[in-house]
Amino acid sequence: MGQQTPPSPQQQVSFTVEQLVAVNPYNPDILPDLESYVNEQVSSQTYSLDANLCLLRLYQFEPERMSTQIVARILVKALMAMPAPDFSLCLFLIPERVQMEEQFKTLIMLSHHLETGRFSQFWDEASKNRHTLEAVPGFEQAIQAYAVHVLSLTYQKVPRSVLAEAINLEGISLDKFLEHHVANSGWALEKGHGKGQLIVLPRNEFNHPELKKSTDDGIPLDHVARIFPILG
Repeated sequence: MGQQTPPSPQQQVSFTVEQLVAVNPYNPDILPDLESYVNEQVSSQTYSLDANLCLLRLYQFEPERMSTQIVARILVKALMAMPAPDFSLCLFLIPERVQMEEQFKTLIMLSHHLETGRFSQFWDEASKNRHTLEAVPGFEQAIQAYAVHVLSLTYQKVPRSVLAEAINLEGISLDKFLEHHVANSGWALEKGHGKGQLIVLPRNEFNHPELKKSTDDGIPLDHVARIFPILG
């Protein structure tokens, strides 16, 4: 039998933290491990909502031990997970007095801009808070992916100018972005009226309602499962 490759340190950390959360999520002794795990998620560009919610719950019981830097990183990672409702789930566990601090007011405003599709306002506000956002690698790319998701729900063909504003790219950077998605995401380019360019997005049940299946809408079970521990 061949030897199995031992797990990487990153895998070992993840496995250990997830076990700690599963066995005793209300044990304050695991708080430092959960804080370290948030930093690990940032550096490795991974994500664990369950571990982060567990840490925020522990901060409720041990408010004097709360690290606002760690909380801010959790919220930035939650923004990156949109359209999942992670930001709201995390915010529910953060005391109002903490939410009133300037950096958290800004993150809440950014969340609102994303939820309402106000991408121009989002990028303008984000540019003023680079010190918080750029501390988390992959933030810009994650928001661009969310913006594309939102546009794909609305447009069959999106004007280049609308896409450029939504993802905060222009010129050569936008050209490379388009080339990538034409090659990998099924996008197509065509000329619009005048000198404009249109991006033809893949068909889905939202931008082509005739594709919509007649199924009952419901709340995903995993979202419900995460809410119950919070309410408890």
